[in-house]
Amino acid sequence: MHRRDLLKTGLVGLGRWDCPALAGPAGPPAGALVVQCRGRCRGRHCIQAISPEDGRSFRIAVSERCHGGCLRPDSAQAVLFARRPGRSLHVIDGDAQAEIARVDAGPGHHFYGHGVFEPSGRYLYVTANRIEDAAGLVRVYDAEQDYAHRHDLPLDGIGPHELRLMPDGRTLAIGLGGIRTHPDYGRAKLNLDDMAPALMLMDRESGEISARHAPSHHQLSCRHLDVGADGTVIAGYQYQGPEWERRPLIARLSPQGEFSEIALPGPLTDELRQYTASVAIARGRPRALITAPRGHRVLLIDSRDGRLLASHPLPDAAGARCDGRGDFLVSSGRGGLYRVGGDGSAPRQLESLALRWDNHLT
Repeated sequence: MHRRDLLKTGLVGLGRWDCPALAGPAGPPAGALVVQCRGRCRGRHCIQAISPEDGRSFRIAVSERCHGGCLRPDSAQAVLFARRPGRSLHVIDGDAQAEIARVDAGPGHHFYGHGVFEPSGRYLYVTANRIEDAAGLVRVYDAEQDYAHRHDLPLDGIGPHELRLMPDGRTLAIGLGGIRTHPDYGRAKLNLDDMAPALMLMDRESGEISARHAPSHHQLSCRHLDVGADGTVIAGYQYQGPEWERRPLIARLSPQGEFSEIALPGPLTDELRQYTASVAIARGRPRALITAPRGHRVLLIDSRDGRLLASHPLPDAAGARCDGRGDFLVSSGRGGLYRVGGDGSAPRQLESLALRWDNHLT
């Protein structure tokens, strides 16, 4: 497998090394695997790329722990984003087996760990914080000009997190978490009493905000989301209120723009412990998967109406992505990689790796 194909056709995961060796595969998925790793990789953070099919691999050292990532269309490049409140994005090249650029957020800014390319692969859109006034931004970078910063799109809100491109190729769906942070205070949440989260739609060219949907409670932080081929958006919440309160943890935006929250059975909601991590919508069937690492569960819903179809135990379930065939790949923070059936079938382990996965797969 050519190294370019290893990135283009592969799976991008974010994880933390516990030891440098990989456990033997137990039925690996098709394609390739790219893993960003932390710790005990000669004392440094690392990105590890492997092809489970033939065992080819390469490792790239990076300077910090990363969170989310995205692949540049029609390219050997992938971009990984520093974990909040990190200040860098890292561009890796599969052909060169190297980090080819590290782009700083610039004075007075930090990133939130997510970004997305527009279809041509030229412009990269990254969620960011202007530290002075906590203004949430989408920063635009030009990949054809060495990832030069071009301009900012203001969101009139605090704490944007994951963003995805809608099927029209122009509109961005953005999870606005509503949580104020400052690098001087690490990952501390500074405004829990007056949060204002939202699920937003923005025109990536004009910056116009065409929709802003507030959750049913101001402490339901809208973080992660995915977009279906029909324009359905499924978003996951992380509730910042008292532990004993029960709140909805999943939202849906229909292709017609109708916003709703999905009510799960009470005992299941309690089991999720107020936290969702990743959201993935299948291609080819109306299914969405949501991971809940604190509750050690994966949920499968019908993306057309939010109906719960299955709930499976899976230890420290975190990363998720569709596999292109109507099923899902899910990572466990304990090193497992699983396939979860879009038909509701239980998780099946594909890999057992000597690492601890981070929150996301790309």
